[in-house]
Amino acid sequence: MEVAIVGGGICGLSLALNLKERGIACRVYERAPEIRELGVGITLLRHAMREFSALGLGDTLLKAGIENRDCAFFNRFGQLIYREDRGKFAGYPFPEVGIHRGRLHVILYEAVQKRLGRNVVITDCECVGVEQDARGATVHFKQATTGNPRESVRADIVVACDGINSALRKQFYPNDRVAFSGINTWRGVTRRKPILGGRTYMRVGSILTGKIVIYPIIDNLDDEGNQLINWMAEIKRDTTEQNDWNKPGSLADFFPLYESWRFDWLDVAQMIRDADQILEYPMVDKDPIDRWTFDRVALAGDAAHPMYPRGSNGAAQAAIDARTLADLLKNTSDPREALKG
Repeated sequence: MEVAIVGGGICGLSLALNLKERGIACRVYERAPEIRELGVGITLLRHAMREFSALGLGDTLLKAGIENRDCAFFNRFGQLIYREDRGKFAGYPFPEVGIHRGRLHVILYEAVQKRLGRNVVITDCECVGVEQDARGATVHFKQATTGNPRESVRADIVVACDGINSALRKQFYPNDRVAFSGINTWRGVTRRKPILGGRTYMRVGSILTGKIVIYPIIDNLDDEGNQLINWMAEIKRDTTEQNDWNKPGSLADFFPLYESWRFDWLDVAQMIRDADQILEYPMVDKDPIDRWTFDRVALAGDAAHPMYPRGSNGAAQAAIDARTLADLLKNTSDPREALKG
C-alpha cells in the first residue's frame, strides 16, 4: 500500500511516522519550499504528548520546550482567580509542554527524514486536485514558488493534511469557507526573565475586556537566565472584519487595550513592547461537514475539523487523527474500507 500525504505540517508528519511504525509506505507533499523553524508558541497538552511519546519523541520534545507545572487564571487587574496543577504534576502519566511551534515542526521533520528517508518529504508541491478510479488515486500538483505544473502522483489512498485552507477539502466542498467569530488575535514572543517561577501557563482577563495568554516556550536562552515567553492577545469586537492570517502585526491595532496592564508580578505592556515579533491571526474555525472520507481520499487534522486554538488542541487532535488512520490502514485489508472506519 502507498499513501500520499498532502501537507507536511504537524498532522502530515505525524501520520508519516505512524505509518512507518506500521510498515505502510508513504510520501509527504508539502507546499512550502522548505521546512523551517517558523511561528510562535504551542502547548502540547497531555494527550498530545501521549501521541508523540508513542512515536518515541516525548523526551526530545520535553528537552526542547518547558514543562508546565501549573495553570493560573487572573482578572484584568492581575488578581489571581484560580490555579491548578497540570500534566504530571496533576497526576497524569504525561507532561504538558510549552514549545516553539517551529521547534516541534523541525523535530517531527527530522524524525521523518531519519526513519523514512531524506526523499520522503517533497517540498514546493502545492496540491491542485485529486482524481480517483477503481485502482487508485492521482494527485495533481504545481510548484508553489513558480506555478509551473509538477508531475502527478499515484497512490492507493490520499490523506489531506493541508490545514484549514485545504485544497482537497475545497474540491469536495467548493463553497467551504472559514467562520469568523469576531475575535482577532495577536501573537508574539518576548525574551525576558521567568514569570511566576517560569513554569506557569497564565490566562489574564476575558475576550470582552481584553484577554492575554502567556507561557514560556524556551528555557535558558542566554547566560542571564532569560526565557522566550509566548503570548497571545485576544480581543472580541462587534464587527465582521477579520485581520489577515499570519502576517506581521501592528501594535496600534491592539496595544492601547493593554497599555495600563502593569501588575506586581508582570508588566504586560512592557512585555508586549519588547516582543521579538508580533503576528496577526483571526480566530476562526469552520462549520462541520457531512463526511471526511471520499472513497480513496480522507481529510485529517484541520482539513477535517478545524477548531479554535484553545490550549493548542488542534495539534493534539491532528496527532490523534494520524494514529487512528494508521491503525485503521494497518488492520483493514482494503484501504477504502479502512477510511470508512
